[in-house]
Amino acid sequence: MILLKRTLQFFIICVLIGLITLVSLYYYVKPDIPSVQVLKDVQLQTPMQVFTKDGLLINQFGEKRRIPVTIDEIPQTLINAFLATEDNRFYDHIGIDPIGIVRSAIVLISTGEKKQGASTITMQLARNFFLTREKAYIRKVKEIFIALHIEGVLTKDEILELYLNKIELGNRAFGIGAAAQVYYGKELKDLTLAQMAMIAGLPKAPSALNPIRNPTRAKARRNVVLGRLLTENYITQEEYNEATSQPITAYFHGAEINLYAPYISEMVRAEMVSRYGIDKAYNSGFKIFTSVESKVQKAAQNALVNNLHNYDMRHGFRGPTDVLWDPETQPALTEQQILNKLQSVNELGTLKAAAVLSVNDKTASVLLKSGERTTLTWDNLKWARKYITRYRQSFAPKAATDILTPGMQIWVRKNEDDSYLLSQIPEASSAIVSLDPQDGRIKAIVGGYSFEQSQYNRAVQAKRQVGSNIKPFIYSAALEKGYTLASILNDAPINQWDKSQGVAWRPKNSPAVYNGPIRIRRALAQSKNVISVRLLRGVGLQRTADHLLKFGFKDSDINRSESLALGSASITPLELARGMSAFANGGHLIEPYFISEIQDAYGNVLFKANPALACDEEALPTHNEFSLHNSSADVEPTKKCAPRIISKQNAFLIADAMHSGIWGGGSWAHKTGWSGTGWRAQALERRDLSGKTGTTNDSVDTWFSGFNSKVMTSVWVGFDNPGNALGRSTYNNNLDSSQISGAESGAKTAQPAWIEFMKAALEGTPEAPIEPPEGLVSIRIDLATGLLSHKNDYTSRFEYFEKGTAPTKYVLSQPNDIFEEDTKTEEELF
Repeated sequence: MILLKRTLQFFIICVLIGLITLVSLYYYVKPDIPSVQVLKDVQLQTPMQVFTKDGLLINQFGEKRRIPVTIDEIPQTLINAFLATEDNRFYDHIGIDPIGIVRSAIVLISTGEKKQGASTITMQLARNFFLTREKAYIRKVKEIFIALHIEGVLTKDEILELYLNKIELGNRAFGIGAAAQVYYGKELKDLTLAQMAMIAGLPKAPSALNPIRNPTRAKARRNVVLGRLLTENYITQEEYNEATSQPITAYFHGAEINLYAPYISEMVRAEMVSRYGIDKAYNSGFKIFTSVESKVQKAAQNALVNNLHNYDMRHGFRGPTDVLWDPETQPALTEQQILNKLQSVNELGTLKAAAVLSVNDKTASVLLKSGERTTLTWDNLKWARKYITRYRQSFAPKAATDILTPGMQIWVRKNEDDSYLLSQIPEASSAIVSLDPQDGRIKAIVGGYSFEQSQYNRAVQAKRQVGSNIKPFIYSAALEKGYTLASILNDAPINQWDKSQGVAWRPKNSPAVYNGPIRIRRALAQSKNVISVRLLRGVGLQRTADHLLKFGFKDSDINRSESLALGSASITPLELARGMSAFANGGHLIEPYFISEIQDAYGNVLFKANPALACDEEALPTHNEFSLHNSSADVEPTKKCAPRIISKQNAFLIADAMHSGIWGGGSWAHKTGWSGTGWRAQALERRDLSGKTGTTNDSVDTWFSGFNSKVMTSVWVGFDNPGNALGRSTYNNNLDSSQISGAESGAKTAQPAWIEFMKAALEGTPEAPIEPPEGLVSIRIDLATGLLSHKNDYTSRFEYFEKGTAPTKYVLSQPNDIFEEDTKTEEELF
């Protein structure tokens, strides 16, 4: 009786000590127990995704790959695989599994080591969210209390959903949605039983059991999971046999990038980090829809790359990248040895690394890094004159042996017919910017040949002299001063002594051809340098500079000297395109933007672009019209107009004069004998385009900018080092007719990219000419004098004037030699 009493006392004391211990432990770990609100508002770290305007993924930022899924989106078989492997009594216990704890304790007592885990799915969730992986007794205690707390706050399905979205599964994949994509490139619903078992087996050791790094161990683990599914009657024997016989098919799948556009996605990344900070930007699951259209963006990238390669080919072949072996002194390498060497070469864009195996008279056999063998035909080799300088190339080769020898490491790229063309990495650089001039939406932007080669975004960072692309702004200032497109100025050389420099300033036309008295329209279309200088003098330097500032250019970039008339101002391609848009939209300064919409991880719209439109307040569009134009949203935005900087009449007149830059003297051009510097754009066969070439001294920078009322595009080509000129090329009949000889220029070097891009960007769209606004009159004038004319032949044309500025006198006679001065040079005039 006494023994029983003492036993009962001992038991009560143990229970009290146990209760006291539990209470003490609870209060000890209480600070680590999450609040109900924290559990309800758990934020999964999901990468930021960047899309085109039409929904194609162009990049993803963030250390962790995660694709959150709901419990309803998870196949039951995959759920069963996790339950059978990790916690088969999940739906029966209260967050801890007593049987598992007892089993773990027995192993600990018998071996002295913590070999056997007893973690339920709820406990794993507690550790993953709130604790470290440290193997300590106190951490296990914390797990138990937090797990019990979680079970009291969330339902079983909510716990399982969080666990399956949170768990680490290797290769930076967190959660089963990401794992399905990383290992198999699939959505969950498309996984096979074997693939589901593979993923379910990863939580035990995501690195050691990784099917990419350790396929043998991964297969064994997969079969263990399948065995558990069979034991628990989740699958049949036939399904088990079929699944265990499947080979390992996993390999790394990167993010499903639909359109690689690194320059615009880097602009988005920088903007999002600026707005939200790096951690929130990278891990909050933001979805950013940019302003670029996939078709237009791809066209811009292709046009820039193709144009740089064409420039590069005009200047000759600079030789191999490396020599893998010398056929005269070394034995040829084996195919495997060649491939081993090529594996270390980082390929850029469309360029493929290759080794020359053999060379015949008109062909060369090469081995690509991929292991593919191909033959370079003579048509794909004969361009390769030897490069001497950017101003000189050697004679055209007569045989493939003049170009290549076995052992050379070279670059090749594919032609449109899928044949390979000898190529090289272009040394020159380029940028393309295309805007919607009506609201500033960036339709496409490319900052260079290769983002991997250089992350410098020339479209928004490179301030380069704009050359003759400045002239439309100079002429706009002249119209404000009272000049008209029919005003006559003397196209003759300028020779002005500069006292401060002790030399004469002699701005010249390029080429040095002078026409004597000439109308302003023609002078702009033919890019007459001396007329631009005379206009600047007529308007005044300070007044001209002030006028240029209206177009959004920075004051520090507008130099106060007469060289301003020739384009000495340094401006980025984006700034130039923005300023030029005023001529396309009726005189408004739009604000370029590249983010159309920002969504959070749940699809809620956090930001939607509401750009200022090129309109006057009295003509603001209705909500429906605005929504169609701006692809905007659920809530009607506050409508606003971009500021007017020049009159609509001024804008139209400059745009129309730039139209002559492409189409020249009009229907009588064959008799009047002149065309604009941008005449090559006639190949697009569209009468709604206006354009302007630009070339700086020594062809250091070349430009072409052009537009209709819907699209404004600027192209720049030059070297990153402003000290390097683009040079000149000698005639090469191996190239197509557009690759002419002579000095590089805006028309020859930049405009081909503009033409290729606009052909794709405008495909299928109706012509969108800039319509003449009210306040203009159209009157027939005499081409030689700018006065009114009674004639309707090639000596006259209709010209636009602002009301009150048209000539009032008629020409009295028509000289016979009006068009005989067109080709006189400086020496003939003086």
